[in-house]
Amino acid sequence: MAGKKILYVHGFASSGQSGTVSRMRTVMPQATVIAPDLPIHPQEAISLLRQVCQTEQPDLIIGTSMGGMYTEMLRGFDRILINPALEMGETMVSHNMTGTQQFQNPRLDGVQQFIVTKALVKEYKEITTHCFEGIDDDERRRVTGLFGDEDTTVDTYGLFSQHYPNAIHFHGEHRMDDRSFMHSVLPVIRWYDDRQEHHQRPVVFVAYEALTDSWGKPRSSCQKAFRWLIEQYDLYIVAPAPSNNPQQMSQVMTWAEQYINVPAYNHVIFTNQQHLLVGDYLIAPDNEPDSNAFLGTRIPFGSDTFKTWEDIITFFERLGGQ
Repeated sequence: MAGKKILYVHGFASSGQSGTVSRMRTVMPQATVIAPDLPIHPQEAISLLRQVCQTEQPDLIIGTSMGGMYTEMLRGFDRILINPALEMGETMVSHNMTGTQQFQNPRLDGVQQFIVTKALVKEYKEITTHCFEGIDDDERRRVTGLFGDEDTTVDTYGLFSQHYPNAIHFHGEHRMDDRSFMHSVLPVIRWYDDRQEHHQRPVVFVAYEALTDSWGKPRSSCQKAFRWLIEQYDLYIVAPAPSNNPQQMSQVMTWAEQYINVPAYNHVIFTNQQHLLVGDYLIAPDNEPDSNAFLGTRIPFGSDTFKTWEDIITFFERLGGQ
C-alpha cells in the first residue's frame, strides 16, 4: 500500500488512537492511515465518514466491529469488514451496553466517557436498516468480511454471507491482536493492493502432501514457510482431485482452513493434471510421479537439497522474490 491512503473505522467506545491504528502504521509505514474519532450518534458518524471519503478518496477502508457496520455503507470503495457489528442496536441490547461507558482509547477532544440511552440504541437499530442498500455486482466484488472463529461478541457471518460472497473465518477473537492482523488481515490487504496495481506476484504451487505428515498434521516449519512466502509470492495449495471420494476434498479444505487459514481462501486447487498449472514454482514431494510434468521450476521436497521447509525458506530468501 505504498503511497496509498487507508481509512480505518474504529469500533464502539474506541478512537482513532487505538492500538490497531498504531499497528497498521508500523506495518505499512509508506501508507497514510486516516483514523478519525467517530461521534457517538450514528447519523453524525456516517455523515463524517462520507465527508472524509469524499475529501480523501481512500484506496482501502478497513472497519472493525461497529466500524465494520459503517464501512459496509461506504459504497464505491474497496473495503474490509472485520467482525462487523451489522446489527449494532441488537448487540448493544444483548450485551447490556446502556448506561455510562468509558472510552477505551484517548480521543482528540479529551472526552473520557459517554452515556448510552435507550434513544441512542434506537438510533443504532435504525441506521443498521440501511446496511446492504444498493448493492450491485461491483460492490460485492469490492467487499471482504473477516470473522473470528472465537468471537463471542458479534456473529454476523451468516447475515453478511447472504449479501457478499467473500466471507472468511480467521483464527481470532472479537478484538484484533498482532497475530490475527499479521496472519489474517494483512494477506487480504495485499490481495487488494495487488489487484489495484494489476500486479502479479510470482506463483508458487505447494503440493498438499508436502505440507502434511503421515498423521495429517503440518510438517515442521511449513506454516512458518507459508507465512514467509506469502509476503512475496502468490501461493496456491495443490491437491489431487479424487473422482470417487469427495470427502477427501473436504478434508483438504478443512485442513487448509485450520492450519493455513485466511491465505488459503480461494487458493486451493484440485487437479490430477499438473502440466496444466501455469506458474513459476512447484514444491512437491521428491517421489511424486506427476510433478515432473510441471512446466515451471520444480522444488523436490524431501530431496537431499530440500530436506526440510527451512531449506526451502533459505532457497527463496536467496531468490529475493524472483
